[in-house]
Amino acid sequence: MTSLLRGAALITGAGSGIGQATALAFAKCGARQLALCDIRPDAIAQTTQKLNDHHKDLEILSLNVDTSHEADVDHAVGHTAKHFGRLDIAVNNAGINGKAASSDQLGFEDWRKTMSVNLDGVWLCQRAEIRQMLKQEPLDQAPRGGRGTIVNVASMLGLVAASPSTPAVAYTASKHGVMGLTKTDAVMYAPRGIRINAVCPGYVATPLLEAVGANEILAAQVDKVPQKRFCSVEEVADAITFLASPMSSFVTGHGLVLDGGYSCQ
Repeated sequence: MTSLLRGAALITGAGSGIGQATALAFAKCGARQLALCDIRPDAIAQTTQKLNDHHKDLEILSLNVDTSHEADVDHAVGHTAKHFGRLDIAVNNAGINGKAASSDQLGFEDWRKTMSVNLDGVWLCQRAEIRQMLKQEPLDQAPRGGRGTIVNVASMLGLVAASPSTPAVAYTASKHGVMGLTKTDAVMYAPRGIRINAVCPGYVATPLLEAVGANEILAAQVDKVPQKRFCSVEEVADAITFLASPMSSFVTGHGLVLDGGYSCQ
């Protein structure tokens, strides 16, 4: 596992939760050049400290990035490629829950805020990453080699509707958009040696979710999961690592669901 990943990797939302777990998983699996992007510099510092506690040979680039801002994104990807010489793996994880509301209760500003981060931000990142990857030669020889691989963090709610008991129209629409973007660009750029996939987690046990864990609605959702628990951030990171690695070299345009069987019912 220590040599599973090669090349330079960029991770957005790397300061906590899934992003931080992905950075740790990548380092464990051989990635030695990591660009950590987050809107919170202190959070990036925490992830960097955790990485350095376990690995002494990492080259880490810390970038303060608001993924909803085009200039921030273009600078982050450009600086990463300049610093490391190329960009081989990108994980577009930054996102927000947004306001949980049905359409008749949701204001336009709340809608736009969710879309600007969850969909516009992913598109801005993916566009910049594709542009860079198209400039570079494949890292390895065909058929398993390619110019780069992108993994987007979507959601189970990128594939199904939100329950009326937990209305989240903006979040759900944004994640459906991420899946459309993932599939469309996967087909477009597959002939050029770029793979693009997504992970679609169900409820994930992040610190934010655990903080409201006593909420009766969330407790009811756990009971609906056939495995009777929420997904861990480490399990999501493992799925991202698989999609980023040569082990999934013939997988593109796919949404890998991690929901404990929830969406099968």
